[in-house]
Amino acid sequence: MKQTLSLFLTVLILSDVLAQSGSAPSTSVRAPLRRSESFFGLHFDFHAGAGDLNIGQTLTEGRIDSLLTLVKPDFIQVDCKGHPGISSYPSRVPTTTSAQSFIKNPLQLFRDVTRRHGVALYVHYSGVFDQAAARKFPQWAVVNADGQRNPDKMSVHSAYVDSLLIPQLKEIADYGVDGVWVDGECWATEPDYSPQALAAFRARTGLQTRPISPNDPTYESFRNFARQSFIDYVGHYTDALHRYNPQFQVCSNWAFSSMMPEPVTIDVDFLSGDLTPGNSVNSAVLMARVMASQSRFYQKPYDLMAWGFYHSFTPPGSSGDPKTALQLQQEAAEIMAMGGGVQSYFLQNRDASISRQDWPVMAELARFIRARQPYCQYTIAVPQIAVLYSSASFRKYNRRLYDGGRDAGVLGITTALMDAQYPTEILMEHHLHGNMKRYGLIVIPEWPYLTDAFQKELLDYVQGGGNLLVIGAGATRNFWTELGVIPAGPARKKTTWVSVDGQVTTLSDSIQTVQLPPGGSALITAFADQYVKTSEGALATSRQLGKGTITGLYANIGRDYIRHQAPNLRRLVAGLVKPLFPNPIVEISGTNLVHVAVNRLHKQLAVNLINTGGRHANEEVFTYDEVPPLQAIKVRLRLDRKPGRIVQQPENKVLPFSYSHGVCTLTVPELAVHSILVVVN
Repeated sequence: MKQTLSLFLTVLILSDVLAQSGSAPSTSVRAPLRRSESFFGLHFDFHAGAGDLNIGQTLTEGRIDSLLTLVKPDFIQVDCKGHPGISSYPSRVPTTTSAQSFIKNPLQLFRDVTRRHGVALYVHYSGVFDQAAARKFPQWAVVNADGQRNPDKMSVHSAYVDSLLIPQLKEIADYGVDGVWVDGECWATEPDYSPQALAAFRARTGLQTRPISPNDPTYESFRNFARQSFIDYVGHYTDALHRYNPQFQVCSNWAFSSMMPEPVTIDVDFLSGDLTPGNSVNSAVLMARVMASQSRFYQKPYDLMAWGFYHSFTPPGSSGDPKTALQLQQEAAEIMAMGGGVQSYFLQNRDASISRQDWPVMAELARFIRARQPYCQYTIAVPQIAVLYSSASFRKYNRRLYDGGRDAGVLGITTALMDAQYPTEILMEHHLHGNMKRYGLIVIPEWPYLTDAFQKELLDYVQGGGNLLVIGAGATRNFWTELGVIPAGPARKKTTWVSVDGQVTTLSDSIQTVQLPPGGSALITAFADQYVKTSEGALATSRQLGKGTITGLYANIGRDYIRHQAPNLRRLVAGLVKPLFPNPIVEISGTNLVHVAVNRLHKQLAVNLINTGGRHANEEVFTYDEVPPLQAIKVRLRLDRKPGRIVQQPENKVLPFSYSHGVCTLTVPELAVHSILVVVN
């Protein structure tokens, strides 16, 4: 291993020397790919600060050339302005706050070398979150509810967007940069009580109040106005940049994602976001499915960023531990399995240069992704189970305007479904409207509020033969009549026990026990003690409704599953799903550590199998370097006709199978991290 690493570093150093001397071998130049064509990229930033000096001092063309030669990304994103608001290239825009001193212009260097390699170049630019602009132009800052100017966040109603953001991004476009990934946006947006914001609110709504608390009757109107104002702000700068340079591509990080579950109503060029640095595999399960639905519905490409190192936003905790290639491969697999592109984030040095220490990981990750690209890029999920990500509940109950504050229920329940090996999509109301019949089962995961129109459409779906599983103490309240139950007292946050196949598991969130109608029976019963099984009432029931079935689980289980992922809790979910969705396309036996995603690859079926073993969900484990391969996985595929071949890719291994009565049975000898079974007719 030491000899291999030594040789690797020798090659890198020699490549640097050759590139610097002008003797590097020439390569044919291709036009950079658009984001819609890209599948793998690298992200670098360092959020330049006021104390950073001599920017560009150790950044060389040779170092950039060596990186691109080794890793061959479709694009890279580099720092130009982070949350401190300090530009890390010598901007000439008068309102800019630039770093104190420059030895070289990093942006020009990156553009020159990426152009020679035919690699697209994007910049990381912090938008709403700009501390330097808040100090320099306090009149641009958000006014908090207490009347004080926010020290970090820009008002989307201020002159900031036209006086700094748009002029600076036009300047960046003039470098020939391909586009911008605007960070610090939706999740940094705050309710704004500045005079211009309040004037706009009164003009748009006719309301003359200044609502500052949820108790104010117009508070929700004000929050929804603030959300729409943010969308208008992004649409404004996107349109302005497109008018200036139609080829310049614009993305607002996390816009139209789980942090901002809105219809895409503006002309952004692509969707993107970054996974949580820890528990990233399960983060990818959620984020990729939300993004995939938005991408397909609105014909917008998407990618997700995997952090190349662990970071804790809440001390104490480790920060900066580099992740292994294997760890990043597991995260990338969950994204690719939903058809998304992958980018990985590595820190730039304080002078904008790039350290070599992460290059072996980048190269190994690149090989892994490229091997799977032909079987994942542009694939479309085959409808099986739909999990609702409710825009209506998010708007009504999320504490902040936009963030991941309502994710616990949907994340935990989706992870439980995936761990039970059910192929699952996550869709918002606007995706499901008019499309419910495509799904054999719809799951409502702890969303307490649904609009009347959407709830009626759900019930019509069930009446027509669909199956509905409602989970959560608050969510089931909307369907008590259809479920035929009445509450046995108020919902309470408490510890209770349930029995699954004779084994108990603990629930510790909100519980709503119910009384059954005469002759009714409970699917699951709550117990006050794990040993003396004294019933506290029914915890899950099911009922025929027209041609379909509605099942209710009267407990919040999402946060419990995130915390401990108990096998019995997984079995509880699987037991409720099985009678509602008895014939999935894919069934796995021999392991409980495989996630499944079923896609259409052109006219072929592509079944993604992801090994979720290892320690990725352990909060005490920041990084890891071992995922034991899984052996002899039994797979059953329900197919309309006998296939010609089934090939395990990218291993290019033809697998023997048997076919009888519409079911194809085969064994996957080994699953390392991620394989795709391509069914060839």
